[in-house]
Amino acid sequence: MGGDHGPKVTLAACRQFLDQQSDASLILVGLADQIGSFSHPRATIVTATEVVTMDDPLEIALRRKKDSSMRVAIEQVKEGKAQAAVSAGNTGALMAISRYVLKTLDGIERPAIAGQIPNATGGATTVLDLGANVDCTAEHLLQFAVMGSALVSVLKNIETPSVGLLNIGEEVIKGNEVIKKAGELLRSAAKSGDLNFVGNVEGNDIFKGVADIVVCDGFVGNVALKTSEGLASMIGGFLKAEFSRNIFTKMAAIGAYSVLTALKNRVDHRRYNGAALLGLRGLVFKSHGSADVFAFHNALDRAYDAARFNLLDRVRVRIAHAAPLLVPAEPVV
Repeated sequence: MGGDHGPKVTLAACRQFLDQQSDASLILVGLADQIGSFSHPRATIVTATEVVTMDDPLEIALRRKKDSSMRVAIEQVKEGKAQAAVSAGNTGALMAISRYVLKTLDGIERPAIAGQIPNATGGATTVLDLGANVDCTAEHLLQFAVMGSALVSVLKNIETPSVGLLNIGEEVIKGNEVIKKAGELLRSAAKSGDLNFVGNVEGNDIFKGVADIVVCDGFVGNVALKTSEGLASMIGGFLKAEFSRNIFTKMAAIGAYSVLTALKNRVDHRRYNGAALLGLRGLVFKSHGSADVFAFHNALDRAYDAARFNLLDRVRVRIAHAAPLLVPAEPVV
């Protein structure tokens, strides 16, 4: 029910997904009058009487709308009726409801949003956190790195993905006290075999693809995400503008059209839609609110891959192994 377009996009994407994945089934949750007519042999309709809007305060979404489509969908995961939930709705509400209903895994204090940002290698860099936690401790950043490693190992089939810590420079002496301490913890995790930590990385390294995973707090991560999303829009706007000018700019644009179109497709964030809410006792994926059919289909695919490759179990195993490092140090009295 969520996102900018609602069922007219999500239902079409669901049909495409079911036609493509012959061993998958879907539970569609929403208002009966808007999704009740959807029919497919591997689709089940579960109705809800309320919808969390994009501008609903957390108190409304969490405490008052107890029969919202978002909450009912997450409860399907808690009850074992679904292996994953996907929503294009209110991000803050999705995180709050998911955390309340599913709870966090042992050893994890805060869930994080992990998404992919296209890079120059033709692939994507997984970045977390993308906005769930504005202020983080060093231990939180280590937890993000462990969870992100599990995610990438599943989605990209990389057993020991590389991890970088976002900083203002590569040197270990750079950064604030939280970042410096996080670097120490990540280096310790690398020595114990829990992570493949490659050191500090800078903002431009996200787009170079220097590391498979880049760890940062949610404030910085969200800024990086929005910056990457603007790149494809900028290229598309440039193409449109040049074709609308005089004959000379049109001829120049025609000459560069194939190259610019390929670049636009390469950095198209819709290809990587579907951010994982990591650290919960269940799989939840957040689609971009403005997702079209193509983008929402990709979010469904990402959740499907996470479920069939047992992402949750892999996260648990990695967290258990790194448990001694994940516990915040006792303050010195």
